[in-house]
Amino acid sequence: MPFADFQQYIPFLIPVVIIQLILMIAALVDLLRREKTRGPKWLWALIIVLVNYIGPIIYFVAGRQDA
Repeated sequence: MPFADFQQYIPFLIPVVIIQLILMIAALVDLLRREKTRGPKWLWALIIVLVNYIGPIIYFVAGRQDA
């Protein structure tokens, strides 16, 4: 019964997925609104979307450039 084992983790996974989505959306919105970034915007978009959790954090720390 592998599915029964998975069901016990669902209450813990839902907040994790929600936090991931919020981070990703916030980073993408900031990326679209910002004129200048350190590197091409398309590359930052790929990093934000494909590298879970760490991608948006890396963008907020290293990718943003003050105008």
